[in-house]
Amino acid sequence: MDSTLLFNNLKAAEPFFLLAGPNVIESEEHILRMANHLKTITSKLGLPLVFKSSFDKANRTSSKSFRGPGMSEGLKILEKVKIAYDIPIVTDVHETIQCEPVGRVADIIQIPAFLCRQTDLLVAAAKTGKIINIKKGQFCAPSVMINSAEKVRLAGNSNVMVCERGTMFGYNDLIIDPRNLEWMREANCPVVADVTHSLQQPAGRKLDGGGVASGGLRELIPCIARTSVAVGVDGIFMEVHDDPLNAPVDGPTQWPLRHLEELLEELMAIAVSFSTIFNKCICPGSI
Repeated sequence: MDSTLLFNNLKAAEPFFLLAGPNVIESEEHILRMANHLKTITSKLGLPLVFKSSFDKANRTSSKSFRGPGMSEGLKILEKVKIAYDIPIVTDVHETIQCEPVGRVADIIQIPAFLCRQTDLLVAAAKTGKIINIKKGQFCAPSVMINSAEKVRLAGNSNVMVCERGTMFGYNDLIIDPRNLEWMREANCPVVADVTHSLQQPAGRKLDGGGVASGGLRELIPCIARTSVAVGVDGIFMEVHDDPLNAPVDGPTQWPLRHLEELLEELMAIAVSFSTIFNKCICPGSI
């Protein structure tokens, strides 16, 4: 699908669009199976879906941790998903040289939170002409995203989104401030809430035999998701797995596939209800 057409379709989505999938590509069979389930659920509910998975987790806590199949093999698998299920793809890049090949497969190129201010990466991604989803750095105020989005636009690409994924104020924890979802609208583009990564506890889980990994608060995903749709975000980013307890990456913050449909139904109901209430109230900008 043409990038501008997809971007406009996502912007117009009611009550929101969904970016979802397992954190990392574990195998072709697993990814195709997950995509099939997600497409079935979202089609039933009438939610626009963009399938997400990473070919390389370049910022793992430990260098010994599973990272994925790599770019070449990973893109082949994501392209099979795209063709088999006719759904757009979002995946992340970490280096400028990855942007061009990733842009040949992905419909949305995601800029990881740690790299949200990297000008060369933002420009290289923008020049692919694909939609750019910029995760807000854990170390950034929401106002920073105005500048990041503008870097993409100045590179000739107006199809940009910004994504909240929590803010770090101390050690091994993130805080989700709903005000950011409103303030990030100053970037003049769709706002996405990452309701799974925002509940990470970086390097907060000790592993058997030594070492550490990111922990997380999976049980609070519904709470953060409810808050986000009540505020009125344009999209929800959610990592979903059929067996999160045994997922090789970010298991503690992946939502179980078996509970996805029920949660999405609840979120859609909340979003519609609050949208009706909001439309009858004073716009915050006029106060």
